[in-house]
Amino acid sequence: MNPILDVALRSLCVYLFMVIAIRLFGKNQLSQLNAGDVVLLLLISNAVQNAMVGPNTSLEGGLIAALVLFVANFILKRLMFSNRSFETFMEDDPVILVKDGVVDEKALNKVKITKSELEEAIREHGVASIEDVKLSLLEVDGNISVISQDEKNKQTHYSRIKRKNKRKYH
Repeated sequence: MNPILDVALRSLCVYLFMVIAIRLFGKNQLSQLNAGDVVLLLLISNAVQNAMVGPNTSLEGGLIAALVLFVANFILKRLMFSNRSFETFMEDDPVILVKDGVVDEKALNKVKITKSELEEAIREHGVASIEDVKLSLLEVDGNISVISQDEKNKQTHYSRIKRKNKRKYH
């Protein structure tokens, strides 16, 4: 087989494997990286590098591998943009956790968030209690967004803070 085509096919296979693995193991884990996540990414990079280029360690092989990854990512993003069902497969919709001060217990169970974790996230947004929350969502990237109602001025306040411990849900 042509060495360039070999690198291109290997790179495409690794890319598809990584996309599927991230989807299965929770892409929300990538939203905020801690030291362990950085180490994991570095080790994965090192592990898949040889699988992509094989014995071809030339500059040309590396550039072809990078080009294939960019093109594959571009095509994936275009597919997600143009095909709603594919986008839904790749990224779940946001989940409503609290609406008008009422906690959705089924949603908490679905996304594996305890009520105390939810309360902590709401306090991190500067809201005293769940009853003061107009809307709280678990976003597709694993963050919890909170929209609160200021009873004094009847104004809505929106804030968003990255969670330390992302939860996989799907």
